[in-house]
Amino acid sequence: MPSTKAVKRRIASVTTTKKIMRAMNMVAASKLQKNRARLETARPFFHHFQKVIEDLQTHPGAADSIFFNPAERKQTGSAVYLVITGDRGLCGGYNINLTEKARSHMAGSEKDIQIVTVGSKGYDFFRRQSREILRRYSNVMETAIYEDAGMVSRFLTKVYTDGETDEVYVAYTKFGSVLQHIPTVERLLPVGGVPEDGTGAGGMRYESGAADFLGHAVPAYLNAFIYAAMLESSACEQAARMVSMDAAVKNAADIIEKLTRVYNRSRQAAITQEISELVASTDV
Repeated sequence: MPSTKAVKRRIASVTTTKKIMRAMNMVAASKLQKNRARLETARPFFHHFQKVIEDLQTHPGAADSIFFNPAERKQTGSAVYLVITGDRGLCGGYNINLTEKARSHMAGSEKDIQIVTVGSKGYDFFRRQSREILRRYSNVMETAIYEDAGMVSRFLTKVYTDGETDEVYVAYTKFGSVLQHIPTVERLLPVGGVPEDGTGAGGMRYESGAADFLGHAVPAYLNAFIYAAMLESSACEQAARMVSMDAAVKNAADIIEKLTRVYNRSRQAAITQEISELVASTDV
């Protein structure tokens, strides 16, 4: 049986760890509340924008846009994946679930894969996999502002419009609830598809022509898509960290309870031994 002093030190160490985990749990809960508020505000905007793009892709002018119809482009045989993860750990399986989902999707592609990472964990994972990292962005998920999404969106749009890749995919985690985080891979470019019959979108007319409007609307949509994906992922990360820290606090409490019983038994055994020695010395 370990000495009472060693057990007491162990109890103090676990108690300190428990306090740290509880503090991290509270911080994650606070960040989750803020991220959910931002997400709930952004979702209606993105969904409305998505409907506008769905209407646009049925317009005859969409057939002439490389964002919707890449048939006339020279194919490069490559695809770019934007992988959105966190910069830090201690959030359960959040990061590994997303990276494994992205890796599985890449394995099903016959194209040459290039990767753009948002978050250090995704970069570290695919670097170990010896994948080609086209660009990395770090320390943007804590704030996840619209300008950060715009920076990523402009780079991906340039890569696509310059003919350096055929497709662009986004791997992120959808927020269902505090306990439901859904790893998702969606195609970002080309956007949707054009009907074979070339039917228009309800007679909608665009000033200066549909092509000019598409040239402005689609980049804005891509920016909104990436921003929404970053908000979804950020909310999932904080939820996963909160749940993980809550489990860690409970585990620490269980360990302290077990160690306390060991400490009490060890102390009782020491007292019993002292009494036995006193009795023995008295008999002598």
